[in-house]
Amino acid sequence: MTIRLPDGNGGFKAYTPRTEPLAVSPGTPLTSRTVFSAAHVVADPFADVSPDSPAAVDWDATLAFRRHLWSHGLGVAEAMDTAQRGMGLDWAGAAELIRRSAAEAKAVGGRIACGVGTDQLTAPATASLAEIRKAYEEQLALVEESGAQAILMASRALAAAARGPEDYLEVYGHLLRQAAEPVVLHWLGPMFDPALEGYWGSSDLDTATETFLAVIAAHPDKVDGIKVSLLDAQREIDIRRRLPQGVRCYTGDDFNYPELIAGDEKGFSHALLGIFDPLGPLAAEAVRVLDTGDVKGFRELLDPTVELSRHLFQTPTRFYKTGVVFLAWLAGHQSHFTMVGGLQSARSLPHFARAYELADGLGLFPDPALAETRMKNLLSLYGVTQ
Repeated sequence: MTIRLPDGNGGFKAYTPRTEPLAVSPGTPLTSRTVFSAAHVVADPFADVSPDSPAAVDWDATLAFRRHLWSHGLGVAEAMDTAQRGMGLDWAGAAELIRRSAAEAKAVGGRIACGVGTDQLTAPATASLAEIRKAYEEQLALVEESGAQAILMASRALAAAARGPEDYLEVYGHLLRQAAEPVVLHWLGPMFDPALEGYWGSSDLDTATETFLAVIAAHPDKVDGIKVSLLDAQREIDIRRRLPQGVRCYTGDDFNYPELIAGDEKGFSHALLGIFDPLGPLAAEAVRVLDTGDVKGFRELLDPTVELSRHLFQTPTRFYKTGVVFLAWLAGHQSHFTMVGGLQSARSLPHFARAYELADGLGLFPDPALAETRMKNLLSLYGVTQ
C-alpha cells in the first residue's frame, strides 16, 4: 500500500509507509548525559483568535506531552524557542506555561528548566538597560518561585540596547549575582532569531565568544552550564574545552548533535535540543546505549536522525517549530495540526511530505497507520488525490 507524495519538483512519487514503529519504551534513568528536550506547546484549535491575539493553549494536551518526555527519562526545557516563545507565545502565556509545567514536573518527579527573558517589555527596541535588567529579574523570580532551574535566554531588547561587550558583562553579572541557584546561559544565534544578530557585543563570533566566556569566568559558581545554538560544531567544541571546571556544555546544535554528545578524548556535550521533541523516545534510548559505554551503538541509533533534523531546521531555521508540531500531530500526541499564531502555514506541502517520509522511515510514529491517514487528510486539503 503506497501514499502519493509531492516530490518537491512539481511532481509526485509513491511512498510505501512502514507498518511497525521502532520498538522503544520507557526505561532506566539516563546517567552519562543530562538531556533536555525543548518542548512545543499545543494550541487550542477551538479558540476564536487571530494571529495578533494572545496564545490560546490546550493545557491538557501540552502537559500530557511533557509527561511523555519525562516518562522516557528526558528533562523538559520549558518556555523556550520550541514553545514559540516570541513567535506566538507572549510572556503572559509563557508565565502560565512555566507555572503549570513546573507543578506537573514536581508531581511526577520530572526534571525541568525554564526560559528567562525580557519579552514582557512593551517597547523592546527602545528599552534601557535598567528596564532590561528589571524584566529579566521579574522572570527569574517567577522561575525560581516555581521550583524550576532557570535558563537565561538571549534578549532581543539587550541586543538592541547594548553599546558593546561591557553592557553584556554588566547585565549578566547583575543577574548571576542575584540567581539563587546555578543557571544555564543560552546563546541563540541569528539563524533562529534575526533580532539577535551581534549578541555579546559583536557580529564577529570570535569576539563574541570571548565576551561570553568572560561572563562565565567571572561567575563560575552561578553557571550550571551553557547552551550553544550556533549550528557550528567546531565552535561549540572550542568553547566546551575552555569552560571552567564543573560548567557543562549543553549542545543546541540540531545539525551535529550525535558527534557532540558522543564527544571525544577531551570531553563531551550534554543536550538541550528542539529536535529531541519529535525524537524523544529514540534519543533517550540512544543515550541509554551510551550509558553502557557503547559509543558505536549510540551513533548507529542517532546518526540516521540527522537528515530529518536538518530538514526540519532548514532555512528559514526559525520555522522549525512548524515541522515539530506537524510530527507531533502525526504521532498522535495531539488531535490537530494548529499552532499558536497560525504558524502551521510557515512551511510548504513538499516540506511536510518529506518530513513525514523521513520520520516514518525512522519508525517515529507509534501508530504508522494513524500517521498515514493524517498525512493523506492533509494532502487532500491541498487537492492531492490518492
